[in-house]
Amino acid sequence: MKFIDEYRDAEIVEIISKRLSRFRDLDISLMEVCGGHTMAIHRFGIPSLLAKGIKLISGPGCPVCVSSISFIDKAILCSGIDNVIITTYGDLIRVPGSKSSLENEKSKGADIRIVYSTLEALRIAQANRDKKVVFLGIGFETTAPASAVAIQKAFEENISNFYLLSAHKIMPPVMEALLNDKVRIDGFICPGHVSAITGSRIYNFIPEKYRIACVVTGFEPMDLMQSIEMLVNQVVDRSPKVQIQYSRAVTMEGNTKAQAIMNEIFETRNDYWRGIGEIPNSGLRLKNKYKNYDAELIFDIKVDVENENSACICGDILRGLKTPKDCKLFNKVCSPSNPIGACMVSSEGACAAYYKYGSYE
Repeated sequence: MKFIDEYRDAEIVEIISKRLSRFRDLDISLMEVCGGHTMAIHRFGIPSLLAKGIKLISGPGCPVCVSSISFIDKAILCSGIDNVIITTYGDLIRVPGSKSSLENEKSKGADIRIVYSTLEALRIAQANRDKKVVFLGIGFETTAPASAVAIQKAFEENISNFYLLSAHKIMPPVMEALLNDKVRIDGFICPGHVSAITGSRIYNFIPEKYRIACVVTGFEPMDLMQSIEMLVNQVVDRSPKVQIQYSRAVTMEGNTKAQAIMNEIFETRNDYWRGIGEIPNSGLRLKNKYKNYDAELIFDIKVDVENENSACICGDILRGLKTPKDCKLFNKVCSPSNPIGACMVSSEGACAAYYKYGSYE
C-alpha cells in the first residue's frame, strides 16, 4: 500500500538503527507531543532500536488526557439538564471526572451519543429541534477546524439548538510551558497531524528562543527513525532548527483554509491542562459573534475545580517527568478496563500505550 509499505522497510530501519548506534555514549532526551506518535513508538518498538544514550519521553500530546476534570464535570452537568443531548467522540466518554464519567451518566439514562464528526452532531440537532444538542469539542489544531465548520454552518443556517462546549487547545504554548518548567528536552518530535493544519513555522520560536531541535514527524517506523536521526544530528552539531521529515503531508505554511476558519470562529484564552495546570493563551473559545453557540455561557455552567487522584501520576507523565512504569497503580489498580487516570483511558495515552504493547515488561 502506497505510503505504508514504503515506510515500513525493515532493512532501511535497521540501517538507521546502526547509524544511531554510534551515539551510545550521548545523553539525549527527545519528547514526542502527539498521542499518535506515542502509540506508534511503542507499537513498532522504536526504543529498542535506539542507542542507550537516546531517550524518548512522552509529553502532553493526547487531547483526551489533557482535558481537565472540570471540563468533564461541566459535560456531566450539561447531560443532567432537561432536553439536552450530549454528543462526543468516543474516547472521552470513559474519562473520569471528580465524581463520575459520561459513561456512568449514560448508564443512568442521560442522552449521550458517540459521533464520528461535528457535522453528525449538527445533523442530530437538525433532527431534534425540540432538544438542545451539545458537542464536546476536544483536541488540538487537528480537530478544532471541524468544530469551527460546524459552528459556521449552524450560524449560516440559523440552527439555534446546537452548542459547543470547548476544550480545544493549541500546541505551542504547552511546548513552551514545558521548556520553562525546566523539563529535560533536547529535541521535540513535533506532531504530524497538528502540523498539517498549522504548518511547521509555529515551532520556529523553539530553536530561536530556547535552542531546542524540532522535527515534524510522520507515524511509520521509517518516519520515526529518520526524525530521531535528524534530531540527534541537530543536537550533536549544535544547530537547532525546525525540519520537516513528514514532507508528504506537512508544509511550512500548512492548511491556510483550515487556519482561516479557526481564526474566524475562535479566539485564544487561558486554559487548564489536566495534570499540568493553567497555561496562558493555550485554549480556544468561541468569539463574541458566536457566543449564542457557547454551551458554557448558555447553560451558565460552573463547577468546583477538583484535584486529581493523589495516587495517579498522569500529570508527571504528561510533563515527561515520569513514565507509566513509575506509577504504583499501573497494571495493578489501573488498567484499560478500570482506568484511574486519563492517560489510561484514551487509546493515545502513554499508559494505554505502555499497557497495550507491553512496554512496562
